Amino acid sequence: MNTISIIGAGIGGLTLGNVLKQNGYDFTIYESAPEIKPVGAGIMMAVNAMQIFDKLGLKEKIEKAGNKIHRITLSNESMKPFSKTEILELEKQYNSCNVAIHRAELQRILAENLNERSIQLNYSLQKIEKKENYILDFENGNQIESTIVFGADGIKSSIRDQILKAGSIRSSGQKCWRGLVDFELPEQYHHEAFEMWGKGKRFGFVKISEKKVYWYACINEKSFSRYSEIAYIFRDFDDLVLNLIEATAKENIICNSISDLTPIPKWYTENLCLIGDAAHATTPNMGQGACQAIEDAYVLGRLLEKNKDFNAIFEEFQKIRRKKVDYIVNTSRSIGKISQWEHGNSLRNFMMRLIPESISQKMAKKIIELDI
Repeated sequence: MNTISIIGAGIGGLTLGNVLKQNGYDFTIYESAPEIKPVGAGIMMAVNAMQIFDKLGLKEKIEKAGNKIHRITLSNESMKPFSKTEILELEKQYNSCNVAIHRAELQRILAENLNERSIQLNYSLQKIEKKENYILDFENGNQIESTIVFGADGIKSSIRDQILKAGSIRSSGQKCWRGLVDFELPEQYHHEAFEMWGKGKRFGFVKISEKKVYWYACINEKSFSRYSEIAYIFRDFDDLVLNLIEATAKENIICNSISDLTPIPKWYTENLCLIGDAAHATTPNMGQGACQAIEDAYVLGRLLEKNKDFNAIFEEFQKIRRKKVDYIVNTSRSIGKISQWEHGNSLRNFMMRLIPESISQKMAKKIIELDI
């Protein structure tokens, strides 16, 4: 019999484990994979997430394992910028900075801060039923009874499908390649996240450690063929883009469709709550998917400091978080569409150039300010 079970040892589930540990709760995290392995290569932890890691005592470890990013730049295919967001002022204000890091490194740091017995690998949830408590049946033949269940099992959440029966995965109409490569970037890009917008496609890159660079390349799905050569598709982009692609081994490139989740009315029911992508998956255009899962864990922790009634907390948690995650899901989807226009790109870039720095700063502040 478990008091608290967390399904999923992704970034959200592991952060929630760290938050519960800090609040003195016993819990078990169940992960379907036989090992915690990297998916998606690189990830950006924005100032909101880093503030939370500071409160968990993990900020310095994460900064050391990753690379600090002080500026976000948008440009055309020739790397001529039309938008720059400087983060330094916000860094001073919040005593945290953006950190680009290998996803596996971040998961390792989060997992190592927990008791290894609290993470059970090779536990893929097959069935969940509500009786007096929750009965969890796993594919490895084990059955566990649990009073409180957290669903941190991603956009394809089995818990959401079986218990809440809500939400559908919504395609963005875009495909994305992600790559990881040992590459010496020009020094000017060492602490900058850079993204280029072309006609129906975009390319971004960021340094995530001393030697490694993470890059991504997105195209509209109608232009995609599984035989597509990425270098050929991006032949009209700056030579740096082609050099990054060509330096990357094929086994270090993955390709996925970009999707999000239609908003669901409730993230919780009796003694059960969804967090992160299971509740409100977003497209990656604002770099906030994992950061919002981390914020979910943080807000739950803050509420548990004042109240031990999980059901009351779940209701309050959704009230606090709903407005911000809806804003991020909707804004991110819109950015994804605008960034991959196939016509009127010069006008789009010109209009982007007219947005004052103060507006960009205001938007950044809205995202990185914690809800509670």
